[in-house]
Amino acid sequence: MENVTVLRAPSLTTVQDLGRADQRRQGVSVGGALDLFAARVANLLVGNAEEAALLEITFGGLRLRFNDSRSVAWCGGTFQARIAEAKFPAGCRGIVRRGEELEFDPVEAGGRAWIAIAGGIDVPSVLGSRSTDLRSGFGGFEGRALRDGDVIPLGKTAQADADMRLANWSAPVEWAQSGLRSAVLRIVEGSEWDEFVPEAQTAFLKEPFTVTAKADRMGARLEGAQLRRTNQWELASEAVAPGAVQVAHDGQPIVLLGDCQTIGGYPKIAHVISVDLPRAAQLRPNDTVRFQKLTFAEAGTLFAERERDLQRFRVGLSLRPG
Repeated sequence: MENVTVLRAPSLTTVQDLGRADQRRQGVSVGGALDLFAARVANLLVGNAEEAALLEITFGGLRLRFNDSRSVAWCGGTFQARIAEAKFPAGCRGIVRRGEELEFDPVEAGGRAWIAIAGGIDVPSVLGSRSTDLRSGFGGFEGRALRDGDVIPLGKTAQADADMRLANWSAPVEWAQSGLRSAVLRIVEGSEWDEFVPEAQTAFLKEPFTVTAKADRMGARLEGAQLRRTNQWELASEAVAPGAVQVAHDGQPIVLLGDCQTIGGYPKIAHVISVDLPRAAQLRPNDTVRFQKLTFAEAGTLFAERERDLQRFRVGLSLRPG
């Protein structure tokens, strides 16, 4: 059976894919890779479907051993990665041969990376996804983070070219290493934007905020200027989604990420645009972040441009040998 053995698992390595967006009406979190774009690019690099299951690591330290030759690729933060002691850069397709190891050192910038393996991670699909839901304990590999000694099943794939270690082409740097991006998150106004006093709106867009220790796959709580509303009425709970920026009772913002709840009662001052969610996924404690407001039209244009660029990338990959 094709598999990969986890020789060393950092504290939070999970199996993810593109999540369970169609299960939100049932109260199930979207989940999936916190940077869906990085996951899609990494999968394309190794010839997988974009929705194939892959590994998400947090802060690095992962070490894997393969029992057959496989194409691999990764995107995300700034890590030093190696295949059998050979450097393995982000956004590049590499070959791990039978018995060899793939290793990631602790992160240098950003916080997470997504590692695609040709054939994908072959764990059972639950509610239409192979993603790990850590809070509910289902999906992924036994519904939990990976541990040392786990043997992870892989899907079947064409035999990798064992003579080639690294491809001589790669994905664009800005796609491969989202941890290098400026810590500015572009936003559109949230549904309660007009309920915040003008001073709060100005501070939100002008002042820096610091990521606190309360940051995980559900969201990142920030600390900075107090964001006051014109009134303190309690709001009825309503739908929330990854990227929403809620403001808690203490006036501090929270950027919601992939494992966030499906409904919430905190007012939403803003929503991080889809194109910038990869940067939000790289936030870690003590990072500083600022916000920049766009119109909905501007956000839509940026999203459409990125999808067009990705389509060109797909076409380019299809024209390359091997």
